[in-house]
Amino acid sequence: MSRTVQLVLHYDGARFAGWQRQADARTVQGELEAALERICATHVPVVGAGRTDAGVHARGQAAGVRVAERWTPAALRRAMNAVLPADVWVADAHEMRPEFHARFRAVARRYSYVVGTDEEAMSPFRRGRELAFRRPLARELLDAAAAALVGDHCFRAFAVKGTAPADDPHRCIVTEASWRDRPGGLVFVVEANRFLHHMVRFLVGTMLDVASGRRDPGDVARLLVAADNSEVSAPAPPHALFLDGVRYPADLYLPTA
Repeated sequence: MSRTVQLVLHYDGARFAGWQRQADARTVQGELEAALERICATHVPVVGAGRTDAGVHARGQAAGVRVAERWTPAALRRAMNAVLPADVWVADAHEMRPEFHARFRAVARRYSYVVGTDEEAMSPFRRGRELAFRRPLARELLDAAAAALVGDHCFRAFAVKGTAPADDPHRCIVTEASWRDRPGGLVFVVEANRFLHHMVRFLVGTMLDVASGRRDPGDVARLLVAADNSEVSAPAPPHALFLDGVRYPADLYLPTA
């Protein structure tokens, strides 16, 4: 008999070559599977809700595992945290119904991107977790660009070409997109049913170009109907991007004993 468990993960992406297991590089999936093999004495595949890129952090990544029934979620969390490296932490664990799939059953994912606008953003204690941006930003242009993203749109212009199947419509339903004030700068928060490769970073890079006068104010809306990504801005760097959470239907969660 087996038990299906959702792991809620925090990790510092600085020393990882991304989420997905690689034969010759350190990855989050690789570290998790190594920890599970150590405590379960067998290989346990880990399925993530999505593949974060090299350098991207998480404080709400979700992953699914199937383990022997003797492993309660609480016991599995304790055992994994005892052997995982310091830059990965299992923040929570939930028992799920057997049909749970971390990627395909997710209904929403939430990201944030941190921008520092004050002089102290150049501090070594901040610049590894936020983008130090020294050009003046027109806040009203940032807000207008973010508002244009909400809804059901084709984000082909904001994705790496060729990373989705040719027949994929590249449509995403964005339920929230907003810039918020924070001490020392701003944070962009976005939630959608799905995200394309580099999508958040392309969005941030383009919006910052608009708000700093490097692009026309209407470019974000124009790119939402573009046929390709040839005119998008360079993606913002990965080190300031966080996967904050993944949502699933409530009926996939089993009651806590």
